[in-house]
Amino acid sequence: MKTIRLNDVINEELKDEEFKLYYEEEQIKNMIAKTVVELRQKEGITQEELAKIAHTTQPVIARLEKGTDQRTPSLKLLNKIAHALGRELSISFDRPHYI
Repeated sequence: MKTIRLNDVINEELKDEEFKLYYEEEQIKNMIAKTVVELRQKEGITQEELAKIAHTTQPVIARLEKGTDQRTPSLKLLNKIAHALGRELSISFDRPHYI
């Protein structure tokens, strides 16, 4: 039985531009989710407290942190969350770094 590595499968799929864009978007959403969780916990506040400061709802924060929202978070929402966490939102255009 031939062993197939996940990285090999993903790298093959990344040759398809549509898959590549979807993959990149999911990577961004996961990175945002991880960052928001880490910063919120560092500040010692709950999702509900963050939501109140950011003028949104706890379910919005929960979906963002889980990465389960099918929509990409808006810049407006990310900016409100950043400010609520005492941060500035920063966006950069970097060269891709795949697996």
